[in-house]
Amino acid sequence: MLVAAAVCPCPPLLVPEVAAGAAPELDAARAACSDALGVLAAARPDRLVVVGPADESGRGTHAEGTPGSFSGFGVDLTVRLGRGGGATAPERELPPSLAVGAWLLERAGWSTPVEGLGVGERLAPERCVDVGRDIGAQPGRMALLVMGDASACRTLKAPGYLDERAAPFDAEVARALGTADVAALEALDAELARELKAAGRAPWQVLAGVAEGAGLSGTLLYEDAPYGVGYVVAAWS
Repeated sequence: MLVAAAVCPCPPLLVPEVAAGAAPELDAARAACSDALGVLAAARPDRLVVVGPADESGRGTHAEGTPGSFSGFGVDLTVRLGRGGGATAPERELPPSLAVGAWLLERAGWSTPVEGLGVGERLAPERCVDVGRDIGAQPGRMALLVMGDASACRTLKAPGYLDERAAPFDAEVARALGTADVAALEALDAELARELKAAGRAPWQVLAGVAEGAGLSGTLLYEDAPYGVGYVVAAWS
């Protein structure tokens, strides 16, 4: 049973060591992520599943203790998913989105058992929803931390350049995430999301599948587009 969910963006720039001198520009986003994780903790789940975009064509699971590194972004920093670790910990690294999620959890002092799920950005909407339904059918009190960015086409200097479709797309995403509108998330256009470089589409649709019938309500905690990329933070409880 899904008892709570937090939705956070996944740029490595959320990690101050990666952002360096630009770190203060995302202070508001970090604070909102902390608030969202507080909602998860208050729900007292038995376990947490962290879902984020990955390069896999389908989905890939990551056990507690899996390491994630920010060395590819020029920073000697390693995190681990949850409290697991040690000599027996798996050594297949987390994708960047889940590494950011692991960093947020470390920052929050998270102690509940954690597992990770990387979802291929091209995974079809119906398959994403089915993955979510499978997760939601598992026993126990479960919470989700869902990592993903909205469009990367909000300004001329954005990674995907300016696309006039980006702002309306992001507005609908923010509305759906902020109101826990499961049907609207399931209906997101995968091709449009791909064209707008919205990496969060697949994880959000996994969330929608998990949340079907859960009756959760949503709160929008943050929505902005620094660097021309849409970042949304929301909490469901």
